[in-house]
Amino acid sequence: MIRFAYTIVYVQDVSRSLQFYQNAFGLQTCFLHPSQTYGELETGTTKLAFAAHGLAEGNLPGGYLPVDHKANKPLGIEIALMTDDVPAAVAQAVAAGASVVVHPSEKPWGQTVAYLRDPDGTLLEVCSPVQTKPQTGSTKDPSS
Repeated sequence: MIRFAYTIVYVQDVSRSLQFYQNAFGLQTCFLHPSQTYGELETGTTKLAFAAHGLAEGNLPGGYLPVDHKANKPLGIEIALMTDDVPAAVAQAVAAGASVVVHPSEKPWGQTVAYLRDPDGTLLEVCSPVQTKPQTGSTKDPSS
């Protein structure tokens, strides 16, 4: 059986990234290698991890395209973090160093969503749980 274990984001400074996510979202570090080149955040059943560019270069001999925090557009992948209070989480993240890409807005499926970039340039979605809306227009009695 396969299960999703973690996402690793390659960054310049692992300790700084862990500190940002703690300050921005209250996520706690559950592991930091003594070399400071790899660390993980406690996020539930999966982990959000960070590895230094040097460690990635050793693992990926053909190289990789690093996230560029100065690029106008983020890479086509995002990390989604769920909360009941999206505007408050966005404000806290901005205070910790994130930049807003799209301010919080209500989606047609009943979810509030905002998009940020962390200090390394990684795209973040901050969202509320999807709220199921009662269906209207049904005349059928559910008890029959």
